[in-house]
Amino acid sequence: MTSGRAAERLLGARARLRWVHLILGGALLMPYFLLAQAGVGVAAGGANAFSSLPLTLASYALALPPAALTGMLGPVRPLSVAAVRALCGVPGERLAEGPARSWAARRRASAWWTLHLGVGAVLSGMTLAVPPMAVTLMALPFVGALREARLGWGGLGTDAGPYAAPLLGAGLLAGLVLCAAGAGAVLARLAPVLLGPTGADRLAAAEERAADLAVRNRLARELHDAVGHALSAVTLQAAAARRVLDTDPGFVREALAAIEDTTRRTVGELDAVLGLLRDGDPARPDAAPAPTLAADLDGLLARTRAAGAAVTARLDPGPAGDWALLPAIASREAYRIVQEGLSNALRHGAGPVDLRIRLRRDARGGDHRELEITMTNTPAAPDGREPRTTGGRGLHGARERAALLGGRVEAGPHGNAWRLLAVLPLAGADR
Repeated sequence: MTSGRAAERLLGARARLRWVHLILGGALLMPYFLLAQAGVGVAAGGANAFSSLPLTLASYALALPPAALTGMLGPVRPLSVAAVRALCGVPGERLAEGPARSWAARRRASAWWTLHLGVGAVLSGMTLAVPPMAVTLMALPFVGALREARLGWGGLGTDAGPYAAPLLGAGLLAGLVLCAAGAGAVLARLAPVLLGPTGADRLAAAEERAADLAVRNRLARELHDAVGHALSAVTLQAAAARRVLDTDPGFVREALAAIEDTTRRTVGELDAVLGLLRDGDPARPDAAPAPTLAADLDGLLARTRAAGAAVTARLDPGPAGDWALLPAIASREAYRIVQEGLSNALRHGAGPVDLRIRLRRDARGGDHRELEITMTNTPAAPDGREPRTTGGRGLHGARERAALLGGRVEAGPHGNAWRLLAVLPLAGADR
């Protein structure tokens, strides 16, 4: 190790910050020490604990157990972690977040707290005592009054030779620096062990990330399906209206009315999604209700036809004969899947769209039912390339929606057409 690197480790910015961290620990132990010192003084018949080294050591030892008990409190770990990150140079990912969630984590945090305060108190005492002593020793050969005072150190500087005192003083300062750097390095190594995440912490963090990811994916699906479909429909409606602006005013009026209706509905849906992003509350009283197969399928088909797509819909709600009897979550997810299929047909299709939605009993029989959505259309290939075989974000979102209900979505070539097939089990779905 070069002298420059050695000096950096002993007196560099990180070493100095760790020294400050240790002195902070000594300051935190002081209330416990003063209480223990008062108790020791009473037990010793009113003696001053600071006047006797054994009494001082006894006060120090008695101060550590109550400090350890304090370390079991929940806020101790986040406070310790914040101090370690700021002053000890330990990477944040190696330290736990938040209060301790288990007794094992509390015990580890208590061990760290006690170690920090105990070592910090010793080093703080050294920091207060050693520099004045070292300066006095280094000045001893040059100040006659100091040599004559003998200072209670066995006459050092007179009988033992005054010129040895500066070397001893320099050695004391060097020892203090070495002790501070060594103690700081040891505590920095122990911090991830005692303040690092436990298995429970990692599990809680993973669950939090999974929940956050699920919310983000849900918002992404809602934005993609609502806004993406609206933009596709409005673009096609506007393009069709522009082409016949001078020859078919009636169609232009219908296209403009469809654009108005599409944008109005989409603004409501977008406001609901943005409200969830802003407030985290999907149940705001002013939020637009989520579209469902029962209430909004006819409007979706009408807007798609107004965009220029020929859509044939065959709907079979089963013996009940009413889509409103579908579980609410299934009705919402089915609407979004149909919406995504029609959006793809508008963007990438070249022929009429055949849509079939039917309610049927699944293979298990009994009361188990499932909703089957089948949509086929001829894909466009204006550039002569092979028809696509994989979906984009929208189809990925449709698969996620179906998976939430235990169903599936398949999309791909089917003969000369492109087919979207979705099967949504209804058993156990909440209304």
